[in-house]
Amino acid sequence: MRLESFSGWGEMARREGIPLWQVVLNYEVHQRGRPEAEIWARLEQVYAVMAEAVRSGLSEPRQTPSGLVRDSGKKVAQASVEVIDSRFRKLLAYAVAAKETNACMGRVVAAPTAGASGIMPGVLLFLEEEHGVARRRLYEAMLIAAGVALIIEQKASISGAVGGCQAETGTAAAMAAAAITYCLSGTNEMIFEAVAITIMNMMGLICDPVAGLVELPCVKRNGSAAVIAAAAAQMALAGDTAVIPVDEIVVAMGEVGAAMDPRYKETALGGTAATPTAQAIAQKLWTDPTHIRYENPE
Repeated sequence: MRLESFSGWGEMARREGIPLWQVVLNYEVHQRGRPEAEIWARLEQVYAVMAEAVRSGLSEPRQTPSGLVRDSGKKVAQASVEVIDSRFRKLLAYAVAAKETNACMGRVVAAPTAGASGIMPGVLLFLEEEHGVARRRLYEAMLIAAGVALIIEQKASISGAVGGCQAETGTAAAMAAAAITYCLSGTNEMIFEAVAITIMNMMGLICDPVAGLVELPCVKRNGSAAVIAAAAAQMALAGDTAVIPVDEIVVAMGEVGAAMDPRYKETALGGTAATPTAQAIAQKLWTDPTHIRYENPE
């Protein structure tokens, strides 16, 4: 068995009368030779690390030596002005907090990469706490998310150095949108629509890390991507569609990534990283080894 397209994945599930997650589980068992019990145990372990990344990001000081990351998750969670619904704000804070854990050298799960490691944890813990989703269903959603990443990796890319940030946070958001849709009882078609809508709305996003560090704008983008994933899932669950089939959307994502200028592929030579302020930060960080933190005018 092979997982090469969303249409093929859906057809396999329909033909065998099994859920999407079962197709991915069977793939892991038969293609990778992993015992089923080991896979479920691993999913449990992975989720525990994800949840801890969120919780520690909200409870422990979060500041990197560069000073570019400074307790953003806690600031969002504790904000006195509420622009969005409190549950939506919680989702945003969770994703940001988990990504900050990565930026501060904490333990995270690359989902699918370390640069996008806040999105799935934020979404999954949010689903458990706010929607009462059972752990077993969360683990099944994680299998579906893995299937999404596997197909995108083959048809486009999950690497910022290859396809820009659309390949990293875009893929993670698509994984999260699929997970949300599944956990809230969406059909297979709705799950795929959520993936397509997410990618459609993140296509073309560049990778432009300030000073070459996976901190800014990465942390902010993890939070925004989690919100986009939730919005896409909401649209899909409402019966809305992307119109363009998900497989075609992913191919377009790969084409955009291939055409993207190298300045926008993790080189820190374009976009946000090329602004005068970002250049000054980089100069200060890399020419003064004793420098501890960048003094933000704020």
